[in-house]
Amino acid sequence: MDLLNYPRPFFVLCFAVLSLSASMGAYLHKRRIKLEEPVREDLGLILGSSLTLLGLVIGFSFSMAIGHYDQRKTYEQSEANAIGTEYIRAGLLPMEDAAHTRLLLKTYLNQRILFYTVQNGPELDQINRATAQLQNDLWSTVAGPCRAEGNAVAALVLSGMNDVLNSQGYTQAAWWNRIPIGAWALLVVIGIFCNVLFGYHARYAERRHGWFFLLPLLVSISFFLIADLDSPRSGIIHVRPENLNSLSRSLPLR
Repeated sequence: MDLLNYPRPFFVLCFAVLSLSASMGAYLHKRRIKLEEPVREDLGLILGSSLTLLGLVIGFSFSMAIGHYDQRKTYEQSEANAIGTEYIRAGLLPMEDAAHTRLLLKTYLNQRILFYTVQNGPELDQINRATAQLQNDLWSTVAGPCRAEGNAVAALVLSGMNDVLNSQGYTQAAWWNRIPIGAWALLVVIGIFCNVLFGYHARYAERRHGWFFLLPLLVSISFFLIADLDSPRSGIIHVRPENLNSLSRSLPLR
């Protein structure tokens, strides 16, 4: 699973393994007698069916990865909306409590932006700890005044803070939601078998024509794109905190 967090090395490994698989198929072809035409046609049918199955599994996995990516983008927007709404509702509290709540919300907003931009490591653990502490402080800050008021306005402020805390939980769950290892194992195994059959069936395998490595390259690129979409923090495609950054710029400095 750790390797899937680094799409570029994963792409290199996939291309090496699939190229080796195709070369192994070519080697097995050389060690056997020349295939008769009816046998070659049957083998071509098996290869075509296998490639079709591989394409279906790749398409299914790509759809899952796109869904996970879209889900992370949706929850980033939801977080920004929840924080912005609660920042406005905090003005319903007594003046001192409102100022303190808004200050905490600004600090919390900065931590949420950092969550989307840092890589895995000690810095991420520190951000998660700071976020948990800020959530406790935010709830304590609004709970006291709202408990004292005990009216519909207080309920509105508490409901908004509940949305802020819940949105972070939904975001974290979305970032943990990844393509299962079993699906990846199925992808890789089918890809290896397809490339072995391809190498065994290829007429120009003995000459190692450049086209011989086209199928391993295309399959490896497909695997790379799926892994990149499904990896929240590494690779090329990321969910950027555009809505959170926009909210941070729109809030008053003081």
